[in-house]
Amino acid sequence: MLNPKHIFMAFILLSVEVYALSLDEIIDKSLMQNPSLESITHKINANRSSINLSNQFANPTLSYSQNTISANEPMSQKVLTLAQKIYFYGKRDVKKEIAQADENILHVSLKEAKINLIKAIKERAYSIWKLQELYKIVEKYENITRQKIELSESYTSTSANQHMGIMSAELTLSDLRIEKSAIKAKITDAYAKLSYLASFEIDTLDLSLHVNSMPSIKELQKSLTNNSSLALKEREIQKSKKLQESAALQSYPDINLVAGYAYRENFDNFFNFGVALSLPIYGSETYKQERAREMTLLSQSLKQDISIEISSELKTAYAQMYSAYEIYHIVQDEALPQIEHMFDLSDSSISTGGDLFKYIDILTQKLKLERKSIAAVEQYYKFKAEISALMGEIR
Repeated sequence: MLNPKHIFMAFILLSVEVYALSLDEIIDKSLMQNPSLESITHKINANRSSINLSNQFANPTLSYSQNTISANEPMSQKVLTLAQKIYFYGKRDVKKEIAQADENILHVSLKEAKINLIKAIKERAYSIWKLQELYKIVEKYENITRQKIELSESYTSTSANQHMGIMSAELTLSDLRIEKSAIKAKITDAYAKLSYLASFEIDTLDLSLHVNSMPSIKELQKSLTNNSSLALKEREIQKSKKLQESAALQSYPDINLVAGYAYRENFDNFFNFGVALSLPIYGSETYKQERAREMTLLSQSLKQDISIEISSELKTAYAQMYSAYEIYHIVQDEALPQIEHMFDLSDSSISTGGDLFKYIDILTQKLKLERKSIAAVEQYYKFKAEISALMGEIR
């Protein structure tokens, strides 16, 4: 009998093959099966054992000794000794807190890895969108150019100037075909890189991009407190403080309790008891405390440096995003409407045997503007993805 779970999974896999995946679907799937993320998850699971181990006592030691004195002598004995180390009050608790601090660091590292992976996937997806849009535009202009060449050639009385226009248009057509072939190869390469990032094969992408309004940089700056690098450094500071606390406790010696049983063949047997402890008289513990204190200060300084760095990165990314936003609207709201009118006039002229030179020149200018518009949309979303990563967003 078929397992319903297996049937469901097979249905999902078949569905993925018959329709293009959205960017959100790619991100969701990659987060579930990316090897790098899985490795950090395994580290977190392994660290939980470290937390449990940190609160355990040290294993007791059992030793046996005997001497070579004759059994008729009172000092002849066989001794079995058991020793147990007892940590000074608070040492085990601090060890556990250090292990917990390690787990907190791993959790933040996992989040940061997810953020970086999502950012990389988004950037690659936006590149694919740009290439696919360029391919459509170039193909569209290739068809238009071919149609105009056929139209011009249909006139029986073709002048020398018109003949030159046709030759120029044919050169433009060749350039468009070359560009289309190059774009096609880039699309294949981009899909291969996206598949690598997502950890599964992707050959189609359902993505529609439109330039929206610009957010306020002040609002974005408020969200920088959620930055994963800052959070990671804060966890490292917390661990450094626990290490500093642990170093301070090392000045207090641990106690070793010792109990033994001595067997004497011809005399009475007896028990012995003892206590042992280490004497911190050489000052090593002071150096360890100083080292731990300096490491805490180092982590705090690095956090301040990261705070300044991400603030600078936000300003740079925002400026680039705003530039892409402006370029898009200049092209869409100003340049394209103007050239569209010129294009319509030239198109009408071609229909009545007009100069193909001018038409191809206007066509080329319009294509350049279309390219700039598409590139501006891609840049807008790429820097938007960078800002999203700076704010610690996992979407």
